[in-house]
Amino acid sequence: MNVLEERILKDGIVKEGNVLKVDSFLNHQMDIGLFNEMGRIFKERFAEKPINKILTIEASGIGIACIAAQHFQVPVVFAKKSKSINLEGEMYVAEVESFTHKCRNHVIVAQKFLSPDDHVLIIDDFLANGCALQGLIQIVQSAGATVEGIGIAVEKGFQSGGRIIRNLGFQLESLAIIEGMDASTGEIQFSRQ
Repeated sequence: MNVLEERILKDGIVKEGNVLKVDSFLNHQMDIGLFNEMGRIFKERFAEKPINKILTIEASGIGIACIAAQHFQVPVVFAKKSKSINLEGEMYVAEVESFTHKCRNHVIVAQKFLSPDDHVLIIDDFLANGCALQGLIQIVQSAGATVEGIGIAVEKGFQSGGRIIRNLGFQLESLAIIEGMDASTGEIQFSRQ
């Protein structure tokens, strides 16, 4: 069992509707030591790839992506969920649906931050149905850049997202894959990779 799985068992809370609450260490309060270990593992798993940029989505993936970027020594770009007055120039836009928030968003990346020369590692905190990842992949491909791989902290293996992304031919590395959760008992089962 890895350090992330151990932490999920210790501090994660299973809620109705296949929701795993990990806000005490992953996506509200952040355990930077844990993030550092996750970044080290991502660097190890993608060591042979010529990654020169990390892409994530606002907001929960940003912390993980930034710590991972220190291991790769590359910049992080994050797709914004709303256009602000600070965004200028041409944009790449994709529509994504959030499993957690049950809504659709347009995610936006300024074209000046992604080019055909970029070799991108996409990082996010959760993978459920794969819509957010498909939107980020679309943005990278619109830029003519290359998706070198995808790193996920927690994958819900009982949902279709991981299968969809792997079937598209991408190297998908999830640090914890949950095969089942029971809100009544709090039990969590992990996939043995």
